[in-house]
Amino acid sequence: MARTAGFSFASENISLELVYDPNHTSLNSRPSERTAHRSFLDSVKTPLGLPPLVIAVLLLLTYPAVLLPQNSQTGELDLGSGKSIYLAACVACHGPDGKGQPDTTLVFKKPATFPDFSDCSGTTPELDADWKATIRRGGPGRGFSPIMPSFSEALTSEQIDLVIGYLRTLCREPEWPRGELNLPRPLMVDKAFPEDEVISTTTLNAHGAPGVNNEIEYEHRVGVKNEIDATVPVAFTHSTGRWLGGIGDIGLGWLRVLGLNNRTGSIFSIDGTVIAPTGSPRRGTGAGVTTFETFAAYGQLLPYNFFFQGEVGANLSANTRTAPQSLFWRESLGKGLRQGQGDGRMWTPMLEILARRDLLTGAKTGYDILPEFQVTLSRRQHVRADFGIDVPVTNTQGRPVQAVFYVLWDWFDGSLKEGW
Repeated sequence: MARTAGFSFASENISLELVYDPNHTSLNSRPSERTAHRSFLDSVKTPLGLPPLVIAVLLLLTYPAVLLPQNSQTGELDLGSGKSIYLAACVACHGPDGKGQPDTTLVFKKPATFPDFSDCSGTTPELDADWKATIRRGGPGRGFSPIMPSFSEALTSEQIDLVIGYLRTLCREPEWPRGELNLPRPLMVDKAFPEDEVISTTTLNAHGAPGVNNEIEYEHRVGVKNEIDATVPVAFTHSTGRWLGGIGDIGLGWLRVLGLNNRTGSIFSIDGTVIAPTGSPRRGTGAGVTTFETFAAYGQLLPYNFFFQGEVGANLSANTRTAPQSLFWRESLGKGLRQGQGDGRMWTPMLEILARRDLLTGAKTGYDILPEFQVTLSRRQHVRADFGIDVPVTNTQGRPVQAVFYVLWDWFDGSLKEGW
């Protein structure tokens, strides 16, 4: 039986026990191999405070040198492909298949946010840019656990892109829409991407009769290409010399992705929503009739971080004598601007063009322009805010200029308390 020597280490974040076995294959490798392993690991920033030598010994004891791809001529680590980088830098924690190593082989407790890269439902909604920020800056860079170290000094930007490309191959179901198609949400144009979000949108009349409208929308993704959503509006008006208000017409809808292309950056969906007459026409909070709203939505990535979103739809009233039917079309053009080499806060200016026309004889089309600015609030970028001004351009009678803003919470990425 081989002689062994061991020691234990404990801190607030991690506890471990290392056993040194001189007959372990990792420590019996050639001196040039051990030098290559240690050189690579010394360049990894360890937010847990573990000395790089301890990290090196830990990885070498746990995984034989055969798992670390090497150049057979020089004994240096092979970092020329995404897979080889993954095997050299990531497999110790994330496992050979991306599911994560068994808890019994790890020296730390997996946080709730520990990823399974083979789980398409958990990985496809994430952007490459977010993964790159986490690899480059470590877990704290995106508000995740400090268990994840920074590889900013160990890997170049191109090498990080290679390993992200390999991670994407661990999801074996290509029909899932990628996170890049989850474009920043405009104030009025509906997204084509199925999401898990809560959005609180407030509209204030800038002139004329005072009025305030707030709408809470809940979205829940179902499977690969579906989403259910519910909207609850609350409105207050002051048109009769006193404030009147209450719950508006509540809607329940279903969105379905009909087509997408992750390579070209395009996505197309349809939506159908039943709007119940839960509001009060007398108080100005409802139409007084059941309405079916349907629309088709399209999103497209463009060069230089620009993107386009558009929708065409109709409001079909169950009783046209009470409320007319109408058509609407909306378009949005925006550009994403990221701070800190793409790792920091994201600023997104957008411009929306809105149109609506009642299906009545002699009715005119009302056009609006809506310039706006969205910004991410949390480091994890799952909480965002948007502010804009809706300006009527045609058919302006009775349509005031309005200030519009929302706060958005992507609850799939964490609670409101996390990621700051």
